[in-house]
Amino acid sequence: MTANPDQDFVLKTVKSRDVHFVRFWFTDVLGTMKSFAVVPNELDDAFADGMGFDGSCIEGFCRTQESDMLAYPDASTFQVLPWRPESNAVARMFCAVRTPDGRPFEGDPRHVLARTVEKAQEMGYVFNVGPELEFYYFKDAEGTEVLDRGGYFDLTSLDYASDLRRDTVLTLEKMGIPVEYSHHENGPSQHEIDLRFTDALSMADAVMTYKLVVKEIAMKHGVYASFMPKPMADEPGSGMHVHQSLFDFDGNNAFYDPEDPQGYHLSKVAKHYVAGLLKYAPEFCVVTNQYVNSYKRLISGGEAPTYLSWASSNRSTLVRIPGYRPNREDACRIELRSPDPAANPYLAFAVMLAAGLKGVEDELELQPPTEDRDLFSLPRQDLRRQGFQTLPESLGEAVELFAESELMRETLGEHIHSYLVAAKRAEWNDYQGNVSAWERDRYLAVL
Repeated sequence: MTANPDQDFVLKTVKSRDVHFVRFWFTDVLGTMKSFAVVPNELDDAFADGMGFDGSCIEGFCRTQESDMLAYPDASTFQVLPWRPESNAVARMFCAVRTPDGRPFEGDPRHVLARTVEKAQEMGYVFNVGPELEFYYFKDAEGTEVLDRGGYFDLTSLDYASDLRRDTVLTLEKMGIPVEYSHHENGPSQHEIDLRFTDALSMADAVMTYKLVVKEIAMKHGVYASFMPKPMADEPGSGMHVHQSLFDFDGNNAFYDPEDPQGYHLSKVAKHYVAGLLKYAPEFCVVTNQYVNSYKRLISGGEAPTYLSWASSNRSTLVRIPGYRPNREDACRIELRSPDPAANPYLAFAVMLAAGLKGVEDELELQPPTEDRDLFSLPRQDLRRQGFQTLPESLGEAVELFAESELMRETLGEHIHSYLVAAKRAEWNDYQGNVSAWERDRYLAVL
């Protein structure tokens, strides 16, 4: 019997809850969930020595001649899956992927985030995030027939999916994932469930669980849930606004300064952090917005930002300073509004944190806020002609900025950086000259 308390809890729970299969979860580089099942008798050995699998089968992992990988389960992530039967139950644990010699595998997205979080800790900070993930419900995975014609916060017969959201929230809470609130979004059959902020690694695990739960509950109700960034040309896209902050080890919010002369209650650390996000957002866009379809959402006239800007009350800026509780230290945070829910959360959180920390390290000066301009109404090309910097206009533009970024290469490691450059260049080249149906056929039934 293991002496590790978390591992001991797992082994006891497996017996007491009649768990017959434990799924080992991890993601490929693009953020697709991967899994294999382990029987209870193998758990002791898995905790000690990992479980082997063929890494050459995983997108972005390794070549065939370097394929042997080991998955080491993280006992602190153990949860019984509530949508599976209680008899002969199924549980899950997230895993760290390592090479046969015990080293962390450089292509493991979860390790990339853990490494970036460790850098923040070395600087004296805990990185907290709270994402808002939007998604659509469709009749099936073959098309975009919606279930309702509701709008923002509708609670009428139009909101056909109230029960789906309810079941999803209850399932998440059974798995120990706190939810702040849920509501109907602006688009027909579009919805949002917001998770309560926590440390970045726990939140990335929660986001992966959230996306799977949303799809599982939708399937249970006979419909299809999609996290595709822009599934319908004439309707709003789906975003993943990421609220983020740095706390010190004593629980103090490093972003909060009640004496901020600008009145935003932001410390110098926070302003340097935002400056880092604004400077490096074009370079990390291929991570936070990784598909051709992502850039159909990042367009002028939409509800997603394109201009490298920040403000408090202006929701058309890239970074917003939420002002719901301006005098509360624990509520002080910044919100990055460009990412979409098809991103790999491990890599997305890692590049955001790396950009912010770089701003803090280099003491980057924050540009003036943009409070009084509706940036949604200004075409990207007009903004550029006026000297304003913007996010990339396409996946092709984004991947070239990413390819030249030393910060992205340093943050993600040569393995993942090189893979994404090659994969996204190929995806962009494949798209060129094809009709828009290529996007729907390629993404809708996957994302």
